[in-house]
Amino acid sequence: MNLRIHQAIAQAGGWIGFDRFMAMALYEPGLGYYTNALQKFGAMPSSGSDFVTAPGLTPMFGHTLAVQVKQALQATGTHEVWEFGAGTGALALQLLDSLGDAVTRYTIIDLSGTLRARQADTLAAHAHKVRWLDVWPEAIEGVVVGNEVLDAMPVQLLQRTGGVWHERGVVSAGDAFAWEDRPTDLRPPMAIEGEHDYLTEIHPQGEAFIASLAERLKAGRGGAAFFLDYGFPEGEYFHPQRHMGTVMCHQLHQADADPLVAVGQKDITAHVNFTGVALAAQNAGLHVLGYTSQAWFLLNLGLAERMAEASLAERSQAQRLVNEHEMGELFKVVGLATSDAWMAQGFERGDRSHRL
Repeated sequence: MNLRIHQAIAQAGGWIGFDRFMAMALYEPGLGYYTNALQKFGAMPSSGSDFVTAPGLTPMFGHTLAVQVKQALQATGTHEVWEFGAGTGALALQLLDSLGDAVTRYTIIDLSGTLRARQADTLAAHAHKVRWLDVWPEAIEGVVVGNEVLDAMPVQLLQRTGGVWHERGVVSAGDAFAWEDRPTDLRPPMAIEGEHDYLTEIHPQGEAFIASLAERLKAGRGGAAFFLDYGFPEGEYFHPQRHMGTVMCHQLHQADADPLVAVGQKDITAHVNFTGVALAAQNAGLHVLGYTSQAWFLLNLGLAERMAEASLAERSQAQRLVNEHEMGELFKVVGLATSDAWMAQGFERGDRSHRL
């Protein structure tokens, strides 16, 4: 992996932007973190895994999300679910088990061939409904779900030093990598108060993804999309005190802030700017159905009632989805659709669209 990136740096004249470095580290065919054979997903580091996502904590996550997906399928008159970045296939299994005849086809778009094999094993009971695509079709009809997808999209780093904005990139330093900042005309989407040095991210690839999705949803008979991820609205994302940015790495259930080491062996993420997501969607012709915390979203969809009927062990795991100090508040949900003629159940209480 390192050799391939060193070659790319040399071919680019000695410097590449962090967005390209992150893209290669995560998605370089056969070498990147999401395209190699490392374990990645699991509840414990002893399995060789690096992190656990909500569907891996408890099937109640997907069974509860299915309430929203079913309502959206009915509201849009469609019968297909699309999932980007399906991981182990756990969420797909939970949705398919819950939705039954409401969904006739489940399409997964995933860059990882190794994960695709694992997904196929997980979804064997629903094999007649599931398909995998390598490229996007011209039109998408149905309901799109993405759990922890946007945070893995490459970001550009902007560093303000001495009042001057730079783009932070990567250079070769012997066999290792090092940071190098270059002056740039790029700016965060809002002014950062103060004169102090400040590191942050901008998300052109994530926002382009949303715009492309909008074009395809409009090209079809319509649909909706729900993205669940950790992040903030713009005013919180670019808060003067958030001066170290949000890029984080995950390996063996430990977090660190240095993406330049163990390249290809650990996940690299950045928090989502949900204001940017909403604006990209609106500019491309979609409506924002709502925006709220994961806790409010799942409680609106009946998670508490499911927990009341579950065992103590199951309730304990599900509690992590809504606890304020765990996933409940850090994770947010945004809903998008080609029509706003219906009220999405997940946003009935606690909607924060006004804060985007």
